[in-house]
Amino acid sequence: MRIVRRPGAFVCGIDAAMDVIGGKWKVLILWALNERTCRFGELRRAVTGVTEKVLSSHLKELEDDGIVHREVYAEVPPRVEYSLTPLGLSLNAALEPLGLWGREHIYRGVQEPGVGEAEPQVVAGLGRG
Repeated sequence: MRIVRRPGAFVCGIDAAMDVIGGKWKVLILWALNERTCRFGELRRAVTGVTEKVLSSHLKELEDDGIVHREVYAEVPPRVEYSLTPLGLSLNAALEPLGLWGREHIYRGVQEPGVGEAEPQVVAGLGRG
């Protein structure tokens, strides 16, 4: 298990964490694995838009960092499942406030659905429009 990719180069804890979860797809992979254990194809479908090459690379990096566990079953055809380690679960718990912040601020500067919209008018004989 690889612990640090850039020994001595981290400025702070956030820098170290971003080294582990940096990039567009890693956080989405972690979130998908937080829901349940997945096979490679299930993850590829859950993380819409990620290529097989990038998914494979990110899973390997997350496994090397001790975040993801890869279980290989001795079956024909071979079966591989990915799940979060206790360290991965703690990382997802640390990311929850960030997700909450994102949900609260996703509409910042844009009118939120339902806010400021006029009440639907009643048209004679038709009810609410």
